[in-house]
Amino acid sequence: MQKRGSVVKLSRRLGIPLTRKAAKVMESRPHPPGQHGPGQMFRRNKMSDYKVQLLEKQRLRAQYNIHERQLRNYYRMASRQVGNTAEALVQLLEQRLDAVVFRGGLAPTIYAARQYVSHKHILVNGKSVNIPSYQLKEGDVISVRQKSRKMDMFQSAIDGANPPAYLELSPENFSVTFKYLPIREEVPVVCEVSRVVEYYSR
Repeated sequence: MQKRGSVVKLSRRLGIPLTRKAAKVMESRPHPPGQHGPGQMFRRNKMSDYKVQLLEKQRLRAQYNIHERQLRNYYRMASRQVGNTAEALVQLLEQRLDAVVFRGGLAPTIYAARQYVSHKHILVNGKSVNIPSYQLKEGDVISVRQKSRKMDMFQSAIDGANPPAYLELSPENFSVTFKYLPIREEVPVVCEVSRVVEYYSR
């Protein structure tokens, strides 16, 4: 979806590092890209409510590497659930297969996770699933297929993994267990999700 060369620019524009490379670049160039970038540091107090909502929506989309239509559909599903819509929205996004492959430590980025799933390197409960948006359930076990475990990219990702509490990584089995639906505070996403809800509920 997102072209590799543009990820750093997108990261700088949104003010959040989407990859390790972007994080390194943003240490020296934290401002948005372009000739006027240095004078465009994020001043939230000078943004209109709409601009803040739009920025947070773009941040959420980028961190899950999904299209606008997909995020809008997730919002609609979340708004139909009982309880907090923002929390339900994050839970739906965290149930995506590519999100768990990345978050659990089987891939270094959300972009790589999507590719690994699409290329049939990933199993769900022992069965091949090549749909990045596949919705997982509590107790599902996500693993790297046997033939792919020899590939350095998976061992490298696991070595640098730090999964959140709701995902249990088993390095020796190249697998991640989706233990439970997380609360918002447990999900390492940089976004004011309530602002995204405000944007779509206008």
